[in-house]
Amino acid sequence: MDSEGPASPPFRRLPPVNAVLDRPSLADAIRGRGREAVVGAVRAAIERAREALRDGGDVAIDVDELARLAGASLADDGPRLRPVLNATGILLHTGLGRAPLAAEAAEAVARVARGYCNLEIDLDTGDRGRRADGVAELLRRLTGAEAATVVNNNAGATVLVLRALAAGKEVVVSRGQLVEIGGSFRLPEIFGVSGARLREVGTTNRTRLEDYAKAIGPETAALLRVHASNYRIVGFAEEVPIGPLARLAAERGLAAIDDVGSGALAPGRPNLPAAEPTIAEGLAVGADVVLASGDKLLGGPQCGLIVGKSAAIARVERDPLMRALRVDKLTLAALEATLRLALAGRDVPLWSFLDAPIDSLRDRAGRLAESLRADPGLDATAVDSTAFLGGGSVPAESLPSAAVRLVPPAIGREADLARALRLGDPSVFPRVHAGAVLLDLRALPEADDPALLAAVRRILPPSPAGSGSALALPS
Repeated sequence: MDSEGPASPPFRRLPPVNAVLDRPSLADAIRGRGREAVVGAVRAAIERAREALRDGGDVAIDVDELARLAGASLADDGPRLRPVLNATGILLHTGLGRAPLAAEAAEAVARVARGYCNLEIDLDTGDRGRRADGVAELLRRLTGAEAATVVNNNAGATVLVLRALAAGKEVVVSRGQLVEIGGSFRLPEIFGVSGARLREVGTTNRTRLEDYAKAIGPETAALLRVHASNYRIVGFAEEVPIGPLARLAAERGLAAIDDVGSGALAPGRPNLPAAEPTIAEGLAVGADVVLASGDKLLGGPQCGLIVGKSAAIARVERDPLMRALRVDKLTLAALEATLRLALAGRDVPLWSFLDAPIDSLRDRAGRLAESLRADPGLDATAVDSTAFLGGGSVPAESLPSAAVRLVPPAIGREADLARALRLGDPSVFPRVHAGAVLLDLRALPEADDPALLAAVRRILPPSPAGSGSALALPS
């Protein structure tokens, strides 16, 4: 008498791998992913069916069903990074890659990615060159700095500058500026990595120039101003602008470091809902070094900009850590293209999002909602919304916006509707609010409106003639 095992009848009915591979539904997968990848997916599907049978489950062992399961697993095994439509109303959404690059920047990346480029070669002499020279020249022209360089991000720039200018020495910082950036990365920890010693002065809400002056001693190397870009202290508060701080540093023979963080170039570049310190302002009042992000408010690739006086930048570039933090050719290509657009007075996508008139957004929301209302089973209306810059910039100010409000067919299913949109093609990231899903348009180019409509309609299954339709929400 047979015992329960692989030779028992239920297991004997499982098809061989070749029988599943021969199904027409897997032909495209074999051509696109290769036979070995599809064989692996089929074997995994058969093994899952065998385990379910062993556990006493009611399992479909039809050849076509196993082919479907194998194909679905291959589809799920696609690229981890996918383009998404940002309908959250957060312009610099860190989880969604912050600001999109300008078309010119994306094309520049593609050009140098496809082959070789003169990354560290002088085309005139044929000799070894410096990889950051091109963007350094553009940064000098844009900001008025004597010199400039670039590293992988602004946290890296901060570590490098503190190390190069103050390793083993004290750097004086206001207690109200001991910030924590994303990922629980705190300024005191950055000091620890750099080898510089943190000297706190003042109080959480009030720090005066005399606090810095009293703290200066024989071990002091620099005075540091850090822009609190992701929070605000209001009320009974006081801090020292970079101008007086730079003058005090110059009088005492110290370096003045201005970490403006989010990286606005100059007043009005870009147009912001609230005043932000800028790179040009820090340099104009005498800072030796100004640090900023190249992505955030500049709207370029993620990187850290270091601009300032020639002597200070030379010390930074001589530090051995500079090599560990250097950027690659793709970042340099995107940054150069972004800086050239700024020099020409042209907008990058982020700046265009900020400048979009509210009436234009409302008109778009109205047209999109009207188009979607033509689909049965979908409640779509145009509403006013509130957007935010995000990315740790201008935290206390909002932006007027407009959105399409989608109400799911059943109460309490708004999270399911949002998930269905995220899992769609293209993926759409909406905002869930007050029992509905909002598709905010502030961070969506108008050119993406057709794709947004198509993405919503893909979760509407076709309905029989004469009957209604309901959204295909996940169970």
